[in-house]
Amino acid sequence: MQYVTTTTFLLLAYARYLRTAGATAACGGGEVALAKRQVDYILGKNPAGTSFMVGFGDRYPRRLHHRGASLPSVRAHPARIGCDQGFAYLHSAAPDANLLVGAVVGGPDAHDGFVDDGDSYGQTEPATYINAPLVGVLAYFAGTAKY
Repeated sequence: MQYVTTTTFLLLAYARYLRTAGATAACGGGEVALAKRQVDYILGKNPAGTSFMVGFGDRYPRRLHHRGASLPSVRAHPARIGCDQGFAYLHSAAPDANLLVGAVVGGPDAHDGFVDDGDSYGQTEPATYINAPLVGVLAYFAGTAKY
């Protein structure tokens, strides 16, 4: 998703720049329509019917490659969990103890395949370089009455 979110953000930023210059770009039904299709894909309108944003929709990743998501809360496990002990939770087949609501994961492979497994870090690891550009795209849509 890092390339999708970044490209979508740049597409909207450049389209806005072109509009202020009195120009446009021809891009698959319009750059805003293309950007919206990308966001829809991320949020679950894809062949797998899976949202790649944790906590959005009925189907989303539940086994992230993320220590904070996989470790139990202090309330559930008050004893100290050492670094090496944390791997047992990270590599567990159980769903994560904590939901990182709003985090977007790496996403599907080139064939739209997705394995919801914390060991598949390329697909299940959330990162700021994936999420930050999407925030810009969502802000664009939130601030635009017509899309």
